[in-house]
Amino acid sequence: MEDLLQVGAITTTHGVRGEVKVFPMTDDVMRFKKLKKVLLEDGKDYLELEIVQVKFFKNLAILKFKGIDNINDVEKYKGRGLFVTRDHAVKCEKDEYFIADLIGIEVRTEEGELLGELADVLQTGANDVYVVRVDKDSPYAERVTDKNKELLLPAIRDCILQVDMQKRSMRVHLLPGLLAENVEELP
Repeated sequence: MEDLLQVGAITTTHGVRGEVKVFPMTDDVMRFKKLKKVLLEDGKDYLELEIVQVKFFKNLAILKFKGIDNINDVEKYKGRGLFVTRDHAVKCEKDEYFIADLIGIEVRTEEGELLGELADVLQTGANDVYVVRVDKDSPYAERVTDKNKELLLPAIRDCILQVDMQKRSMRVHLLPGLLAENVEELP
């Protein structure tokens, strides 16, 4: 599991007094109000920054850091990630997981057959979608129509049956229509 969790990325500067616009990578943008410090990815290492002011504009957070008082001091950090340590992360509710922890876990069908590995999580608004890179040796590989052999699974209770973070595995039910039913008919 990752020790650092990304909570946002600096998109651009805001004004001339060292403020930055941050695209939040967290479910709750208001969590920035509670954060005291973040770690800024500066290319080689992480720089600890103290947050002294938080404002919001549309879907962005506007942050002001202690000791950074002009645009020239923050210009070089555009596009850089902002992280927190795991002990400063929000606590997950039951059946909630950090995306960073889900990436790479093994995905199996409810019958126990290997499907593949979770490669990405798409956040669509209605529900997340798990991108599973189907293993070439999986009995389902031929029934995945995507040229990259990726299968999109909705992160809903009907489809995701169990997640075991200790074993790094996920058990899923393949809903009708997710796989090609008749391989001979595929283009």
